Amino acid sequence: MKPLDPRLLRTASAVRTHLVVATGCGAALTGLILLQAWLVSRTVSRATDGAGLEQLALVIAAVAAVAIARAGLAHGAEVAALRSAARAKSQLRMRVVRHVTAGVPRDRDAGELVTLATRGLDALDDYFARYLPQLVLAAMVPLAVLVVIAGADWVSAIVVALTVPLIPLFMALVGMHTQARTNRQWALLNRLGGHFLDVVEGLPTLALFRRAKAEAALVRRVTDRHREATMGTLKVAFLSAFVLEVLATLAVALVAVEVGFRLMYGGLDLQTALLVLILAPEAYLPLREVGARFHASMEGIAAAEQVFAVLDDRTGAVVTGTGPAPAGDLRLHGVVVRYPGRERPALEDLDVVLPAGRTTLVTGPSGAGKSTLLGLLLRFVDPTTGRITVGGMDLAATDPDRWRRAVAWVPQDPHLFDDTLAGNIRLGEPDAPMAAVRRAATLAELDEVVAGLPAGFATRLGERGARLSAGQRQRVALARAFLRAERSPVPPLVLLDEPTAHLDPDNAASVRRAVGRLVAGRTAVIVTHDPAWADELPGDARALHLTAPAPPVLPVLARQEA
Repeated sequence: MKPLDPRLLRTASAVRTHLVVATGCGAALTGLILLQAWLVSRTVSRATDGAGLEQLALVIAAVAAVAIARAGLAHGAEVAALRSAARAKSQLRMRVVRHVTAGVPRDRDAGELVTLATRGLDALDDYFARYLPQLVLAAMVPLAVLVVIAGADWVSAIVVALTVPLIPLFMALVGMHTQARTNRQWALLNRLGGHFLDVVEGLPTLALFRRAKAEAALVRRVTDRHREATMGTLKVAFLSAFVLEVLATLAVALVAVEVGFRLMYGGLDLQTALLVLILAPEAYLPLREVGARFHASMEGIAAAEQVFAVLDDRTGAVVTGTGPAPAGDLRLHGVVVRYPGRERPALEDLDVVLPAGRTTLVTGPSGAGKSTLLGLLLRFVDPTTGRITVGGMDLAATDPDRWRRAVAWVPQDPHLFDDTLAGNIRLGEPDAPMAAVRRAATLAELDEVVAGLPAGFATRLGERGARLSAGQRQRVALARAFLRAERSPVPPLVLLDEPTAHLDPDNAASVRRAVGRLVAGRTAVIVTHDPAWADELPGDARALHLTAPAPPVLPVLARQEA
């Protein structure tokens, strides 16, 4: 296992910044260590020669100042390292999420990916904040100490030079043994996370067939295996730390013995002997600390390797680019979608055109594939076979982020955050001016809601929009869609999933009126069971009725007369 994976440097820019800062701090700490050793040895030797407190006051103050500087520099370096770790983890998480949402790798379990992006990458804190800075010190301090000792006493320098390489040698031997254990521990954690997610999703079915206890026993067995693997890894880490401590202690003792004998027989002066004895442990300390930090960070290293394995999986690869998303008619060419573990396809041989600038009302029984169709258009689902084109361009060749920037999406149950009303409307357009936010609220028929809030647009809505009713929350989601549609550089695609489900008649009517304004002149897809939509939609709206497994038909939706 490499001490520093070069893929981290290429993937996360925060790692490169962190290495520069760590190198600078390491160089400063190395200089302070050498200065402190020289000051202490000089102070003790002068005191032995009979120097008084007045003569030593300045040197003692310098020793205290160096000690404080070392502590402050170490603290500042760790704080900076933790911030760099947070930025690096965020960058890696975003890359994983973008890669997965571009097309989930078919051979990877969703639970494993969730565990990797959360608990797994969190383990990189120790790697970034403690291991890498210690690695820099291990490269600088022993070499600098050896040079200084060689200048003061070449015999001690030979002893240190012969014993220092033994520590990395033993570290490598122990590391090869620990790597297999750590990989096994991480694999078990992945399996535990994935299996637990599957169990939670399938709890109603398990309870129905009285299999809940059996699955609980299986989760317990997997948990026990993970616990045993973790304890085994910790045992090896503790034993390896003990081996390194003993080796370093014996090496320092060897230096102390030969220095003591030569000092006793007059072959070495006191200040030189003290300088060598103070610096000798510093030559071994960074290497010992690297060994300890390495074991603490190995789980993060294993997680990073799996992140790169996911990113290297080209199943979800897309062609990225700049500029606006493609526009034009949306056409599904013989699209089939099959979900893993299900015999029946969610969509089968769907061949249909969604005309640009017109509204398509999608209806059908539960299980006919309406939600899957929206997932395809949002790029959350990829066709198993077939393809989707936009204005003749293959949608799979479009960067998902660029495509979603041109989509205004209103889900059935929109999530509102514990933020202000304006902040919730700006969710997808954080830099939108307040004038645009007010216009979007007016178009979504939110004016009365705003007037009834104590601080208007500055009112915090509470988690999940606790201050608002279901109909008001839906209109906030419509205001988001209006804001996206108004600010989109290309004619946006408007997608709505059961926007009036579970609403009372008055709120449902308000939502339908607002949606009528939203979809006018735009490409829109509305999934619904509500027959009242025909009164609010433009006269050229079309209907798409999905039935499984028969292919759909696309008749013209005639406007219902009042």
